[in-house]
Amino acid sequence: MAKHIARKRFGQNFLVDARIIERIIATIVPKKNDNLLEIGPGQGAMTLPLLEKLDQLHVIEIDTDLIALLQSFDKDNLIIHQGDALKFDFSKLPTPLRIVGNLPYNISSPLLFHLLNNREYIQDMIFMLQKEVVERMVAKNNNKTYGRLSVMMQAFFEVEMIFVVPPESFEPAPKVDSAIVYLKPLKKTLVNNVSTFEKVVKASFAQRRKTLRNCLKSLLTQEQTNIDLSQRAEMLSVNEFITLTSDYEKQH
Repeated sequence: MAKHIARKRFGQNFLVDARIIERIIATIVPKKNDNLLEIGPGQGAMTLPLLEKLDQLHVIEIDTDLIALLQSFDKDNLIIHQGDALKFDFSKLPTPLRIVGNLPYNISSPLLFHLLNNREYIQDMIFMLQKEVVERMVAKNNNKTYGRLSVMMQAFFEVEMIFVVPPESFEPAPKVDSAIVYLKPLKKTLVNNVSTFEKVVKASFAQRRKTLRNCLKSLLTQEQTNIDLSQRAEMLSVNEFITLTSDYEKQH
């Protein structure tokens, strides 16, 4: 079969480093009867070693050429779903799902939000992402990297950076480092309504240099909350954003 050329429009960078692949599999610790789903299996670098350890592996792939390649492996325990992970209905797979993947950089944020909204079906997730995205996911407040993604992820998941993957582990080599991140839905989140929470967090970080009083003036005044609105968004902890949102909800 002709060598597949990575496609820019799908953000494809294929993992080719056997040592890194082994480390990722060791991080996943797949068990035979896990309900494992791989997003964007690409040329099967992680798919093939996973198939050896699982009764069944579901994969989602958008690129028809790659689907032909995956079908050519001729594996009975490989179930291929053609389509866009951003529109995928996770509820039709056996749950709870363990989701893994080397995520295309161009869809990583929207995909994380799509998974957040489907977290009731998810046991845990292990992804390779741009290192800078993972740093934002795990950042704590009072830090320049801390922002909307940090707050949204940490309000719903345990988030941990596992290890860094250098560009030369990929074909073609990206211009940046990647990192492996582990996500596990929290047993209980204090957020009542995801979209209201997202609205408050988004508005808070819309103009990072401005105080919350400025950023939230259409949503909340100082009289309506005990959180000090003379601060900038990056100073607030995740729990303070949850408090801010419930103060906003009380007004509506």
